[in-house]
Amino acid sequence: MPGDRLTLQERQQIAAGLREGLTYAAIGRRVGRPTSTVTREVMRNGGPHGYHAEAAHQGGAGRARRRRTPAQATSPGRADLGGRDARIVDEVDAQSVELMMQAGLPQMMARVLAALFTTDSGSLTSVELVRRLRVSPASISKAIGYLENQALVKRERDPRSRAERYVIEDSAVFTSIMASARNQTRIAEACATGARKLGVTTPAGARLENTSQFLRHVVDDLVRSAEHWHKVYSTRPQQSSATD
Repeated sequence: MPGDRLTLQERQQIAAGLREGLTYAAIGRRVGRPTSTVTREVMRNGGPHGYHAEAAHQGGAGRARRRRTPAQATSPGRADLGGRDARIVDEVDAQSVELMMQAGLPQMMARVLAALFTTDSGSLTSVELVRRLRVSPASISKAIGYLENQALVKRERDPRSRAERYVIEDSAVFTSIMASARNQTRIAEACATGARKLGVTTPAGARLENTSQFLRHVVDDLVRSAEHWHKVYSTRPQQSSATD
């Protein structure tokens, strides 16, 4: 096998595994490749629903030819890599996207969020995201709207241009957890109201009351834990700089 390049037969096996609904890890075992290699291959070539072995093989051959040419300046949209090897960043992106999708995040939303997480500045414009992810501006706009509703991303005006920048803050996960906790609290309150209306001594009422109490206890524990660890990790940079 030349270098670490996938063969057409391997790509056909990957495509077959995707059609069968196998995980990337299962496909990797079938092909004899690391999960990260399969993940990167799929996400670079259309994702799990748009992957085609022949097209991916042609694209892989083109990338191999480009790697054999003399080094060039960082391409547009990749200046955010901080001098890192684009293949390494792509691998981290792909692994992050897979985990986010397994957690229930739609594919495009996961790709945008992973791109922001793996950018040193934590912010990218729509144009930069379009170039990096090779998707349409409409896809980016839809993904950003979704992530804003989840309190994971916010918009800022780029001081150097009229463009908006999409920003993920260090506290984004904490903010999202707190937003989720508020939603779960509303569900608990609705369950409690339903239990009272149906009667807490009835089977349906008791089920709703138990659900309400369960959610309240879980949310209380989650909020206390999130607030504690957010305080710990949000103050660490200041503590370390003070001791330097």
